[in-house]
Amino acid sequence: MYQFFVDAAQIQGHRIIITGKDVNHIKNVLRMKKGEEISVSNGVDGKEYRCGIEEFSEEEVICTLRFIKEEGLELPSKVYLFQGLPKADKMELVIQKAVELGVYEVIPVSCRRAVVKLDAKKEKSKITRWQGIAEAAAKQSKRGIIPEIKNVMTMKEAVAYSQKCRVRMIPYELAEDMKETKRIIDGLKPGEDIAVFIGPEGGFEEAEIKEAMESGIIPITLGKRILRTETAGMTVLSWIMYRLEE
Repeated sequence: MYQFFVDAAQIQGHRIIITGKDVNHIKNVLRMKKGEEISVSNGVDGKEYRCGIEEFSEEEVICTLRFIKEEGLELPSKVYLFQGLPKADKMELVIQKAVELGVYEVIPVSCRRAVVKLDAKKEKSKITRWQGIAEAAAKQSKRGIIPEIKNVMTMKEAVAYSQKCRVRMIPYELAEDMKETKRIIDGLKPGEDIAVFIGPEGGFEEAEIKEAMESGIIPITLGKRILRTETAGMTVLSWIMYRLEE
């Protein structure tokens, strides 16, 4: 079943109106017909609105609500991924997979060893593209929300922003105690906000790790092998999903 996102104002009682680029996609790409069922979310409340296509117009697809699936498909905790800016298009892959794994927000971080440096103009363009990738991944994985891609932060800003999270962890190659890592993951509880910091290709500088630890962020190990930046985040998010999914 296909899923689409609409603004809350487009859900009007038993009537749901789809507008914008999805109209052409439904009519001319998917070639859907009247009576076919689709899934709609407003991107905020996590609910799934099942509805049937009732009518097509030039700029709208008008649907009738059939039922609301209240429980949704979201993780019981908000997970924030603080991703050090990687090279090339790796950020696109990171965002796509993080959204599939249930992340709530992705925060790009300009670490000291990050090769990529974005000026204001490039940053705005990148954020727009990354947000589009998040939306596409949310549709594909039938998320109830569209995770937000925040503006790029410095490490100092990221550490401060993460203060709202109950559990905060940072994979670090010099952390060797897997028992401690397992204890942290096993101790996660539904409803706790979780922050995960991932370094760029060159990893974090010692000063950045020190800054994170002084703020209460806990170093963890991902095992005996060194993982690429695009693999590390997916590994931690997979652990979190496994622990929290019921």
